[in-house]
Amino acid sequence: MKIPPRAIDGFVRKPGEDVIIALVYGPDGGLVRERAETLTRSVAGKTDDPFLVTELTAADLRADPARLMDEAAALAFGGGRRVVRLRGAGDDDAKGLAAVLETLGASDAPSPALVIAEAGELGPRSKLRKLVEAAARGAALPCYLDDGRGLAEVIRETLAGHGLRPSADALAWLVQHLGSDRRVTRSEIDKLALFCAGKTEVSLDDCAAVVGDASAMDLEQAIFAATGGEMTVLEAALARAFREGESPITVIRAAMRHMQRLHQVTGAMAEGSPIDAAMKMLKPPPFFKVADRFRAQARAWPVGQVEAALALLSEAEVGCKTTGMPDQLLCARTLMQIAQAGRRARRA
Repeated sequence: MKIPPRAIDGFVRKPGEDVIIALVYGPDGGLVRERAETLTRSVAGKTDDPFLVTELTAADLRADPARLMDEAAALAFGGGRRVVRLRGAGDDDAKGLAAVLETLGASDAPSPALVIAEAGELGPRSKLRKLVEAAARGAALPCYLDDGRGLAEVIRETLAGHGLRPSADALAWLVQHLGSDRRVTRSEIDKLALFCAGKTEVSLDDCAAVVGDASAMDLEQAIFAATGGEMTVLEAALARAFREGESPITVIRAAMRHMQRLHQVTGAMAEGSPIDAAMKMLKPPPFFKVADRFRAQARAWPVGQVEAALALLSEAEVGCKTTGMPDQLLCARTLMQIAQAGRRARRA
């Protein structure tokens, strides 16, 4: 069965003894790990109990295919329910997990272990995803990238745990710069909280001083290069961002956010607003280090071409999720198309 997004937090805190396999998958690797660890603690009490928790990898199963069944059926030493975590699961593991479901599901009794299969992004046609979603005693938990309102709630919740609240500008800035990985988001917020020790409110200046990493800078450089028509810079920055672990969906969504902000400014300019007044409407305002580049792009891009670029990015995101094409290639091709439009806009 597929667990609805609104019910996932409750499920990982209390999965129920009837569930044999929980598939935790999606593009947000940090959220996959976070939910798998919460499930493990819910069942076994902690994540590192050698008598109750066993960790396997796909390589372990290739070396010993029978081990998954042996671990899933083994009774806990001293009582309790065990957890078997299978990291890096994929479609090649569907056959072994199907055997576990069939064997342990033959009885109505609670299974001696909960098997947690941790996977990356799986399409609707994935054998593993289809297996678990169709199983009465299976649970599929998608882990999508934090975005918008959901990301804002994660940021507020994490800061509140440190006795802090973000200003409106700080929250908007954090939503714009975080969200590609739940674990990275929490790590960056924890670092920010340490920097703001003794304060009650986090400011925009605090965020700009502390939050960020190499992949985020490469991503920002790639987006500005695309909309600025700088194809060589785009190619190099995008390659670095992918090497740092950024997913194509994250890159596309970052480009969409940038184009949405350009659309807001170019739309106001088309209605007669001066560019500086239009830029002041942005929340948060462009970071001072890139404000001049943003202003130049807002002058160059007609509002109609911005809308066309947004449509192109939306199609690319759908294509990454549904067509089966290599998602990095599709992402790069889309940004190159935008860069070509950016070059034409700059020369016009």
